[in-house]
Amino acid sequence: MRTLVTGGAGYIGGTVASLLLSQGHQPVVLDNLCHARRSMVPPGVEFIEGDIADRGLIEKIFKSAKGEGKPFDSVLHFAALIEAGVSMVQPETYFRNNTASTLAMLEAIIAEGPRRLVFSSTAAVYGEPETVPITESARLKPTNVYGESKLIVETMLNWFHSIHGLRSVALRYFNVAGAPEGPDGITRGEDHEPESHLIPLILDVALGRRQSIRIYGDDYSTPDGTCIRDYIHVSDLADAHLLALKAVETDAAAKDRLIFNLGNGHGFSVREVIESARRVTGHPIPAELHPRRPGDPAVLVASSEKAIKELGWKPRYTQLDEIVRTAWTWHQKRYKG
Repeated sequence: MRTLVTGGAGYIGGTVASLLLSQGHQPVVLDNLCHARRSMVPPGVEFIEGDIADRGLIEKIFKSAKGEGKPFDSVLHFAALIEAGVSMVQPETYFRNNTASTLAMLEAIIAEGPRRLVFSSTAAVYGEPETVPITESARLKPTNVYGESKLIVETMLNWFHSIHGLRSVALRYFNVAGAPEGPDGITRGEDHEPESHLIPLILDVALGRRQSIRIYGDDYSTPDGTCIRDYIHVSDLADAHLLALKAVETDAAAKDRLIFNLGNGHGFSVREVIESARRVTGHPIPAELHPRRPGDPAVLVASSEKAIKELGWKPRYTQLDEIVRTAWTWHQKRYKG
């Protein structure tokens, strides 16, 4: 398949593009590089610097591909801002970048592009879950603007499916982590700027790049009072995207828009993740307590049974220490030479 990968110069997008290439597909990466690196794009993959908000550019990409006899078969849509905390301070930025820009891209797809899309959604669409683990049929009530910006896109996809025949799969990620060596020999680790994810922040402390790790709230209704999250290895996530691309080609996908949770199925508290990093790195990793951040649910743990059953997906990395260890290996190489 020839696939346009938006946000393909990022941590997840670059990992998926590398896997696509290794399995004989032809990814083309589109990224504005605002929170990404050109080096994340697999060698030999065509790269276009641009923004998904630029409908004219995307239509031109699709038209040119048709003119060259190499039309796109699908779109993998990763491009988005992801810091939930920042979204609660700058909601306008998130609705413009994640929601309005995606609408511009969808308009280009309907005008000139393929009618098959895999969307990078988020577990943040659930907000505070009523039951755990969370299934795809759970109530959708985001507690932060980031989750709302993604949920609005899912709503748009529903309508674009029923009115325009756009086949789509929404993959609701839980916390993505780890850093395996890709098929192209490049190891891609979390390297956001600014960094907001827990595991890389903790490993920064072990490397001496930060003095301590901040714990935001210890008064949640959890065993140790800190938030509990589900961590999925990025390589397992990449596998799921290729399976989703296959699913969007089937008759079932033509009848129903598909939604899948992607997580490990096991929850770990902030304190448990810190302890895992202490075991893996051998560093003490000081922690300091801070007030809760607005919009942080107490527990987010996935039920991925639907993806396992319907996509044939099977996570390979199920142990937290194993996930942290791959991330630690990458961090040491990157920041210690």
